Amino acid sequence: MKVLFFGDLVGSPGITAVSDFLPSLVKRYEVDLVIANAENATRGFGLNYGDARALKDAGVDVITLGNHWRGRSSIDDFFEEIEGLIRPYNIREHDTVGVGYVTLDVKGVPVTISNILGTAFMKEEVNSPMGALVDILDEVPEGIHIVDYHAESTSEKSTFAHYFDGQVAAILGTHTHVQTNDARVLPLGTAFISDIGMCGAYDSVIGFEPQSVIARIINGSPEPMQIDAEAKRCVNAVLLDIDEETGLSRSIQPIFLIEGKPLQYGEENL
Repeated sequence: MKVLFFGDLVGSPGITAVSDFLPSLVKRYEVDLVIANAENATRGFGLNYGDARALKDAGVDVITLGNHWRGRSSIDDFFEEIEGLIRPYNIREHDTVGVGYVTLDVKGVPVTISNILGTAFMKEEVNSPMGALVDILDEVPEGIHIVDYHAESTSEKSTFAHYFDGQVAAILGTHTHVQTNDARVLPLGTAFISDIGMCGAYDSVIGFEPQSVIARIINGSPEPMQIDAEAKRCVNAVLLDIDEETGLSRSIQPIFLIEGKPLQYGEENL
């Protein structure tokens, strides 16, 4: 089974990049399931109904979130309406809407996608990430299980992946918006990368217009960081090849596309 997972979408450049590039990638790699992290999709903070609907219409099967999952309070009104939309399972908010994992039938195989929030350098109050995944594993059917581990610390994500090696198909890091150079299949068959990266403006600071970031971080401006909707776009993703019999991964391939430039691996432009 081939699974394509897009890193954090940032603003409209992230949404349009995925919408525009997804059909070619699905065809090229014969993808069976498409997942995208969209916690920064709506103007860089949260997710609204229109953007969620646009991603579903573009062919994204499952939308994961992260620490900004409730950045747009309107999500409370439409969470149940968007099929395949999940938020971090282990958040402690008592009035939380939505679910932390979803199980789909893909080619006759149950595939679970779960969303878990890390703890290191994060402000959110969460239950134990490891305890959360243990609980999920007790609840879901056997099959293929892919985890979006939304966290800041690369060592926390790596520790988590090694702890659950052989129990899930993949543990994929999101949140930092920078694709890491450590994609691998661990010894017992779990695919891992510390961070998939992001989809959005290429000449940016993790998706945001550089001068607005400089103004805010260096000069102390109270103005919010901006997103250049006309910027050259990039796509960061990973392609998983998963054994449907064992539920473990054969390979993980990072994908880094820049609008108007050749693909990696000597392939033609997109």
